[in-house]
Amino acid sequence: MAHRPFSVFTQRDLDRIEPLSRLTPAQRFEMKVVSTVLPFRVNQYVIDELIDWSQVPDDPIFQLTFPQRGMLTDAHFDRIAALYQAGADKAEIEAAAHDIRLELNPHPADQMEMNMPRDAAGNRLEGIQHKYRETVLFFPSQGQTCHSYCTFCFRWAQFVGDKALRIAASEARMLHDYLRHHDEVTDLLFTGGDPMVMKTKHLQGYLEPLLAADFDHIQTIRIGTKALSFWPHRFLGADDADDLIRLLERMVKAGKHVALMAHYNHWRELETPAARAAIQRIRATGAVIRAQGPLIAHINDDPAVWARMWQTQVSLGIVPYYFFVERDTGARNYFEVPLARAWQIYREAMQQVSGLARTARGPSMSASPGKVEVQGVAEIAGEKVFVLRFIQGRNPDWVQRPFFARYDEQATWLHHLKPAFGEEKWFWEDEYAALREAKLAIADEGVSLAA
Repeated sequence: MAHRPFSVFTQRDLDRIEPLSRLTPAQRFEMKVVSTVLPFRVNQYVIDELIDWSQVPDDPIFQLTFPQRGMLTDAHFDRIAALYQAGADKAEIEAAAHDIRLELNPHPADQMEMNMPRDAAGNRLEGIQHKYRETVLFFPSQGQTCHSYCTFCFRWAQFVGDKALRIAASEARMLHDYLRHHDEVTDLLFTGGDPMVMKTKHLQGYLEPLLAADFDHIQTIRIGTKALSFWPHRFLGADDADDLIRLLERMVKAGKHVALMAHYNHWRELETPAARAAIQRIRATGAVIRAQGPLIAHINDDPAVWARMWQTQVSLGIVPYYFFVERDTGARNYFEVPLARAWQIYREAMQQVSGLARTARGPSMSASPGKVEVQGVAEIAGEKVFVLRFIQGRNPDWVQRPFFARYDEQATWLHHLKPAFGEEKWFWEDEYAALREAKLAIADEGVSLAA
């Protein structure tokens, strides 16, 4: 496939995106306001190949990548709009945007306070998260952007230019030292941002040392990426695409299970010739592609969309993996879907596919205690309830244990739910509170020592 140069647009380039000229001045102003608070980045491939401009603004990929008025509350929108209309200077506008971002729960599920490990001296290991016993997340500094940004992204705070909100590490040695001393870890997940924005030589520097004997306990290398959707040419015609393919092959041949955790939100992302060629090339290395994504209002809140997406993934050799609930951060008021509706969409989608496509687990909430799955709605002893279980938990003993919440048609997240059957608290609640208190005490101690 012929090489295609990468061309990207950010907020300051909104006026250079030719198809936006079809929108009204008011619509373009709304985009400017919203993208002042929340990050915006899109590339020419997405504009040309994925968006149906005849269906804008309702087109799902347009909703996925371009700012929408409803992503901010009226109060937040009006504050920024008024500053622009009054001719405020850049510093004043940015200060207001910063204040608003802090109100949008920039780091949900206690990830800054509870997930980051510390070294022997008590220093927080920036760029590493270790929430679940078997799995470590690593945020390579060279991979903390994306080829395009998703409007709903729960890691939007990585991309707004505020170092205090950013999670990243640039030292491979720190990662390798940590893994060397934690042989309970079997899975390493490179995440971001998108690690596939990195040059292959940087990714190689993180990966190849893991082939040494002292990392035999690291069985699985996962790479979270949206590149298969937003820039499949990364695997085809990019300058170091061949080097990347050879790196994946070496990791697989050395005995590591390599999994690309591909983020898909709509079947259209799987339809282009470049996307299909990239999938085929990656699969030929022996790496597995697993697909995950959240249920998002305005984009994929339709069982037919999920059924078609899962069927297409299976036909291309991709394994459907997770059906997430939109996290409680950023523009959640625009994108969130009530849990009752999420379960219904999941159930109806599952009814339309064969067993090979029923590997997607969900609806799953990645909450602070763990990944909580809504298994269904039932009536037990005359009470209508949500049936829940932990897919993953801060304490492994919680995993697979069912528990029950009162049915609530409006609830969109775990903290909106109440225990069923007159119980005052969940079975895990006291232990979680103690774990959280201990972690926060360590975090506060670290802050005090630093001061």
